[in-house]
Amino acid sequence: MQTKVWAVALFCWALGTLDVHAQYSREQLESNKFFMGSSLFMLANLLPEESPDFVQLNLGFRVTPKDAISLELKTWRYFEPLGIPYGEDRANPEENFPGLIREHGFALVYQRFWWKGLYTGIHVMSAWQSFLDEGGERFDQGFQIFNTYRLGYHVQLWNRRFFIEPSIAITHRPIHTEMPESFRNQDDQWSKFFFGEPGFHFGVNF
Repeated sequence: MQTKVWAVALFCWALGTLDVHAQYSREQLESNKFFMGSSLFMLANLLPEESPDFVQLNLGFRVTPKDAISLELKTWRYFEPLGIPYGEDRANPEENFPGLIREHGFALVYQRFWWKGLYTGIHVMSAWQSFLDEGGERFDQGFQIFNTYRLGYHVQLWNRRFFIEPSIAITHRPIHTEMPESFRNQDDQWSKFFFGEPGFHFGVNF
């Protein structure tokens, strides 16, 4: 998570050196209706320990200058409950699961643009889970709905061909099947919400 925060900060700083645009007119939208992108969080895969093995692909359509919808394909793994807030507990190895959870799934995404590039978004993800023990063997499966409520800013780059979207979010797990007992004992100690997750999406318009 610290890698994610620093990556967002670095790119926001670099943004000040670029010639950027903040919104699309109806005429510009004609040549920029579709987009494809991903997340800078994939840089966390370079971590030497507990790499998230994170892969994401977004395919989207700009319905109007103020509305966009997209499909988000995602897979990743994690080693601790997702509700642990920032602080000492998040870095405490005693809070880790006795193994890990591998997820893969898809999210339906809606973005609403309010002023220039400022937007809110909701991501509703259906995630299929595999529970792995400390030896890496799968011993159970599960399912959850994982929602992300996002506030961000859409910035166009290089003649509106590319874009970036720094953001901050609240995540929420409203529905999930019962975890294996050893995982549930860890997860039940924490909220189903997480506040302040940084995000940094990027993509290309076409």
